[in-house]
Amino acid sequence: MATSRIPGLFRLTPAERRAAALHGAGLSHQLGEAWLAEGGLTLEVADAMIENVIGTFAFPNAVAVNLLLNGEDRLLPMVVEEPSVVAAVSNMSRLTRAAGGLTASSDDSVMIGQVQLTGCSPGAAARVREAIPALSAIAETVHPQLAQFGGGLRGMEVRELTYDEPGEVREEMVVLHFFLDCADAMGANMVNTIAERLAPELALLTQGRVGLRILSNLADRRLARASVRIPVDLLAQDDLEGVEVAEGIAAAWRFAWADPYRAATHNKGIMNGVDALALATGNDWRAIEAGAHAYAARDGQYRPLSTWKVRGEDLVGELVLPMQVGTVSGAIRVHPTVRANLALAGVRGARDLSMLMAAVGLVQNLGALRALATEGIQEGHMRMHARAVAIGAGARPEEVEGVVRALVISHEFTVERARAEIEALRA
Repeated sequence: MATSRIPGLFRLTPAERRAAALHGAGLSHQLGEAWLAEGGLTLEVADAMIENVIGTFAFPNAVAVNLLLNGEDRLLPMVVEEPSVVAAVSNMSRLTRAAGGLTASSDDSVMIGQVQLTGCSPGAAARVREAIPALSAIAETVHPQLAQFGGGLRGMEVRELTYDEPGEVREEMVVLHFFLDCADAMGANMVNTIAERLAPELALLTQGRVGLRILSNLADRRLARASVRIPVDLLAQDDLEGVEVAEGIAAAWRFAWADPYRAATHNKGIMNGVDALALATGNDWRAIEAGAHAYAARDGQYRPLSTWKVRGEDLVGELVLPMQVGTVSGAIRVHPTVRANLALAGVRGARDLSMLMAAVGLVQNLGALRALATEGIQEGHMRMHARAVAIGAGARPEEVEGVVRALVISHEFTVERARAEIEALRA
């Protein structure tokens, strides 16, 4: 039976971790070759993926453990270079599983396409609205096979916009929005193809000029949600009572709600987890970032994407964000490590992956806020950073742990101190 509870994973060698993760996921050990240098992305495949390839560039590929989501154990492959990210997700997942784990849900995979028209004749918007049935019939012919996978066109609407920047020439626009359920695809290519097909029809209807015809990365009809309810007693740490920690987390969230400067850092912490899972699964983390930050400003001020409030004896957290991910096509189809990571996570389609994305974002956020409310984010982060400092100072593999212990004891995480500790060890 699959399990994400793998105690002591951090103490094992990389090869032992691979074996433990594959066993936890119920997968063949042969799949582990995808995470080895010789089994990853070849130069030939890389050259076929993008232009002007000169080589490949590697990031660490890790696995976060302990996640219990919707009553099911899940492993989380993460590609990230920043220390503490994977540890925070694993530690907070262990904490939340003691509270029954997280729950998550996701909307259908509906993306928005836009066709912009300028210089239109009077009554253009009304004519487009009247033509929506005919335009819908045209759009449905572009990807007829999509219906077989549960997707397809989900409607259209017409928007009238005005560019009215002070000191500049005013410009009126008519914009057609159409909504496409892309099933298990991210959907950018499908949406853009439909937009191109509709453009000449709209030019005739409006007697205007076709401007942009492209998808929107503000995918607010494709939301993912995760939530957790943690008894405050589970948050107790050192000499701090659980209720103190819970109140500290809620206070940090209120600061982010009130101040966009704090909210930006708050949301960056969420995206630490989301982006790492997006990279591991071959998804467009730039599109996810753009949509998330635009959604955070939907009421006119940039706000935190999550909420944390104390309710009775519980700390209640929730995260809602747009999630434009796919599990088919693109890099997913050709990159062996991406396919292995999807298998490790047991991903069952785009909506399932969206729920994992929301879950990892919420537990990552919890880890950051808990650190801020207790020991302070810098001390905890620097303890994780000590390994990189030791290696950067020239420590050999067998010396790293000794140097890290010395840096932690001294609370001095500098290359100079690490070099001094290396010299002391070698003496």
